[in-house]
Amino acid sequence: MLIRKPILDLIQSGEVTLAFRRWKKPTVQQGGTLKTAVGVLAIERVKKIAVRDITAADARRAGFDNREALLAELGQREGNIYRIALKYIGADPRVALRQLDDLSDDELAAITARLDRLDAASRVGPWTRKVLRAIKRHPMLPAVKLAETTGFEKDWLKTNVRKLKNLGLTVSHHPGYTLSPRGKAVLAVLVAAAVSSRRGDGS
Repeated sequence: MLIRKPILDLIQSGEVTLAFRRWKKPTVQQGGTLKTAVGVLAIERVKKIAVRDITAADARRAGFDNREALLAELGQREGNIYRIALKYIGADPRVALRQLDDLSDDELAAITARLDRLDAASRVGPWTRKVLRAIKRHPMLPAVKLAETTGFEKDWLKTNVRKLKNLGLTVSHHPGYTLSPRGKAVLAVLVAAAVSSRRGDGS
């Protein structure tokens, strides 16, 4: 569920408490959370409604001047209309996590194991180290160009870079990505381990 930055700012301040979407299937769940550019939002309620159920007050609570503006935004696309009640509940924990670059051996081992599991579960084979190295070499490169550089599909790449972001290893920009301090520290250890392994093999 994408929300424009001006609306996110209003949600953070408490001025906006509703969102409306036209979906074939909801992309958020009642009781869940949503990580955004301003922090974490709580999804308090998701309800399918009819157009006639939308009031002028609802439109204002969603950040629109009037009901007509909201209906124009929803348009005539396929799908049902959903009314989503939400609120800001705090900063994104990944923001603090990505600054933690003084990692213990146990923490590094846990991160490495997690990256190994992501590689093992991937339909394209090992990818985590390759993507981390590419982001280091090409900071702020748009996703479509990064996909060309790595040989992965753009949509696949964007989805999977989020998994690295959830580990605090990358930072998303508009456009592109960079490694966080945590990501740089982890990649340095991974590169050193790879070099050591090659030397051990006599290569």
